[in-house]
Formats: sequence, structure tokens, C-alpha cells
Amino acid sequence: MKELVEYIVKNLVIDKDSVNVTEEDDDGVKIIHVFVAPDDMGRVIGRSGKIASAVRAIINSISSRQHQKVVVKFGE
Repeated sequence: MKELVEYIVKNLVIDKDSVNVTEEDDDGVKIIHVFVAPDDMGRVIGRSGKIASAVRAIINSISSRQHQKVVVKFGE
């Protein structure tokens, strides 16, 4: 999952070197943290959060097939 999120985000931003994706496990729930440069945050979130919602929808679709709970969080 982490690799997929990283692939999607790197193709959205200009400063690909600043993309940092981490994954942690919290009581059976995987939390994927996405960090990008402040100038690229708008590209990742999108207008009214539509791109962030789309990324979350893709991950939720895949994780539900694998019977997992995955949360994607975006930050600078």
C-alpha cells in the first residue's frame, strides 16, 4: 500500500525528492502518512480535497479486498 501511495503522490508533485511516505501500525489499523513540500500540498490535496479523496478511495478499495483497515493522512 505504501508503495502505491508513494507512486501516486510522486506523479502529482513537482518536487519529487521531498515526498516522504511512512507507514505505522496502530492496533491493526495501518496509517500511511504522506509528507510533501509546502508548495506541492495543493496538488496533492486538490480543489475541495478531491484528489486526496480519490487517493483514499483507491487505498480503501484495495485494503477492503485484503480485509485490512488503512488510513491515509496528508501533511507538510
